Amino acid sequence: MSNDDVILAVTDLKATYNHAVSALHGVNLMLKRGEIVALLGANGAGKSTTLKAISNLLPAQRGQITAGSILFEGVDVRKSAASDLVRAGLVQVLEGRHCFPSLSVEENLISGGLGRGSSRAELAEDLDKVYAHFPHLREKRRALSGLTSGGEQQMTAIGRALMSRPRLLVLDEPSMGLAPLVVQDIFKTLRRLNRETGLSILVAEQNAAIALKYADRATILENGITVLSGQAAELGERDDVRAFYLGQKTIPGARSVPAQPATAV
Repeated sequence: MSNDDVILAVTDLKATYNHAVSALHGVNLMLKRGEIVALLGANGAGKSTTLKAISNLLPAQRGQITAGSILFEGVDVRKSAASDLVRAGLVQVLEGRHCFPSLSVEENLISGGLGRGSSRAELAEDLDKVYAHFPHLREKRRALSGLTSGGEQQMTAIGRALMSRPRLLVLDEPSMGLAPLVVQDIFKTLRRLNRETGLSILVAEQNAAIALKYADRATILENGITVLSGQAAELGERDDVRAFYLGQKTIPGARSVPAQPATAV
């Protein structure tokens, strides 16, 4: 596999908060173009911190990368502001959805295209694409987002991210607080987007069952360290992985698996 096949490479990543609290101790993660990769782990394993580091959002929360590298399209993400990464195609849907409650669903969606300076024609084209993937949002387009359901808000947050025309879509706990059927629908839509458009997707999830069902590959974090990586279907069949998600504290025999580094350009 050439470096051109790799859209994201995280290598030996370490990070702290407030210059003292160590959050990541050695995260390795690699995502090839056109893949869905699940980032799994219990609450506090370091998933959200890893995603914030990838989008260069750690400094906003008094965090910093202390070692390792994160390359998006071969370029160190620390060399770009978070807003510039969005324009370059790295777009994250944060945990908790963060829709603008006083704006309509459609206004929320449009806001996703404004950051990259979309024309009216481009906004209209992208809206049609979002409504094609989430037809229910078309019905709710005039409703205030703050008055819609949790599932509708998650669809809106994902649709808003799609309006930025991402090359890599990063999602933090998209299933949180949602009914199982809604979660299934959202993951089916993500899988369809991936298969039809080639969109690369990184999704952090505590719901291992749903993530492993729809992902191509998965990486498991434990206490801020990558302990296991592999094909999602194969990991889902492993007894030790199943035991881990039933509450076992460690995965027996797991080892850190380094990501294949990309070459900086």
